[in-house]
Amino acid sequence: MASRVCFEEWNKRREQMTPRESDDRIVPLKLECQSSGSKSSNIDAGKAVGPKRDPDLTSTARSGGESVLMRLDRITSRAESQPEEVFDNLFSALNYELLWYAFRRLKRGKTPGVDGVTVEDYEEHLEANLRDLLQRLHQGSYRPLPSLRKLIPKGNGKTRSLGIACVEDKLVQRAMVMILERIYEVDFLDTSYGYRPKRSPHQALAALGHSIATRRVNWISDADVEGFFDNVCHERLLELLRLRIGDPRMLKLIGRFLNAGVMIEGRLEATEEGVPQGAILSPLLANVYLHYVLDKWFERDVKPRLHGEAYMVRFADDFICCFEHECDARSYQAVLPKRLARYSLSIAEEKTKLIRFGRFARRDLQRLGNTAPETFDFLGFTHYCGRSRAGRFKLKRKTSTKKLRMKLLDMRRWLQSQLSTPVGEMWQTLRAKLRGHYQYYSVNDNWPMLMAYRGKVLALAKRHLSRRSQASYVNWRQFYHFVDRYPLPCPPKITDLIAMARVGGR
Repeated sequence: MASRVCFEEWNKRREQMTPRESDDRIVPLKLECQSSGSKSSNIDAGKAVGPKRDPDLTSTARSGGESVLMRLDRITSRAESQPEEVFDNLFSALNYELLWYAFRRLKRGKTPGVDGVTVEDYEEHLEANLRDLLQRLHQGSYRPLPSLRKLIPKGNGKTRSLGIACVEDKLVQRAMVMILERIYEVDFLDTSYGYRPKRSPHQALAALGHSIATRRVNWISDADVEGFFDNVCHERLLELLRLRIGDPRMLKLIGRFLNAGVMIEGRLEATEEGVPQGAILSPLLANVYLHYVLDKWFERDVKPRLHGEAYMVRFADDFICCFEHECDARSYQAVLPKRLARYSLSIAEEKTKLIRFGRFARRDLQRLGNTAPETFDFLGFTHYCGRSRAGRFKLKRKTSTKKLRMKLLDMRRWLQSQLSTPVGEMWQTLRAKLRGHYQYYSVNDNWPMLMAYRGKVLALAKRHLSRRSQASYVNWRQFYHFVDRYPLPCPPKITDLIAMARVGGR
């Protein structure tokens, strides 16, 4: 009887409870109820906190009130225990509770899509909007809106197209990712690092450095896929998805996102191939595509046919392959274009090369009459063969010249757009931009490039302060006095990629 009273009391208070949010997840609150003559029992309010349940709208959920987070955990367990399992009932996990959790993961302050609705606007009537969206999803009447095309300069005269989706489409994509990644995070190989939970570019760099420094690596194949995100074949992508997803409603929804189209200067254009960069669902679909096209193919078909050791590290569509023997590397480079052509992809010939690299590269090149090994770029860093203080081989990295030039060009453009912004506000943003640069590029052996970047930014900042008005010229003495009063950050402690590799890069 005491437990019944406790539950009724909790049920009355459930409408007043609010979730406690962190950056990446929702932490359900717990309510303690103490019955007379027994120990206090904690009732997990995760099933009821935040999203309200409506039996009519959540009829696809299992009876008994199972939390959607528990159901996602069961999907992970099935994927781990049955690697060949085809999941045919995933769409039913798209219920009100999952949509609510997905909405809480959307970022605020982003550019709205073609409908002009922001996250804050959508949140004003969140419950009504989510219930209407859920009804349209399960009735099959939901249609994604075209994404808004925005061109981003790449620094080499070319541009990269980004697709800005509407808030409701972002919400549905986030919920789909929360379901699908429970399957594919089990399937993905350790060689893949791009856009995956708890994985970062620094871990990819650490893994690559560990292979080059400690294993039998003498040759590096640096290949680049030509316009990967723009050339993904929709038909082949859906074929690969069917290997693990048998739910026709989920596949149909993915197909609708792929064919939603884009708005360019008020004109609707069809998207018959490719996945839009910037969409929440695109990184997962790209990883699935390259998992079958490259990762599994390299492990299952390429490595068993080689004479020596071989390793791959991939971050999204950027990948580096390491080989022990030259004949293996050349055979791989000969068959790679044929493999990619089967999936409507091609190699960028001008960015593809095979170089001698590794612990013995300098010795082997000196025997051939050459002086120093070549370099290669990966994830914004130029990798080159160096020596430690003890005179041993050491893989070293520095900010690539191309990336440094792009960063400085972006900084100059941003400063030009801040002429009417108050100096205090502009200076705080400049500090944040510097910290962001240091956070990524502050790695072993890159200190000189970090200080070079800071020096160039100081010169751009002085020029900016001198151009704010006709009477605002600032000489170097005045500028250094200003920087002493309002200092710009210096590079912090470096990220030790060598130590990261020792503990597995995770």
